[in-house]
Amino acid sequence: MFHVLKLTYIQPLDTIEESRAAHVAWLQEEIQAGRLILGGRRADQTGGVLITGDIGDDEAEDVMASDPYQQADLVSYERIAFNGAFRAPGL
Repeated sequence: MFHVLKLTYIQPLDTIEESRAAHVAWLQEEIQAGRLILGGRRADQTGGVLITGDIGDDEAEDVMASDPYQQADLVSYERIAFNGAFRAPGL
């Protein structure tokens, strides 16, 4: 299963920025590990969107729980699982 992880900031943006370096380092680690394949801030700057690799529900929950933003109670997460039946070559 692939997952869309939608983050919504629940604290002011200046508070989010204080933890951004730790969050970006975490993102890079998760991408290197293959658990995340794409991520970025939403255009309206109210949160972010992450796309996981082909991982199970429990692993997706672990990814969300390990986010420094989540650990600092700065975001709420919504997870949408999908089967990824149609893919671009190489995914």
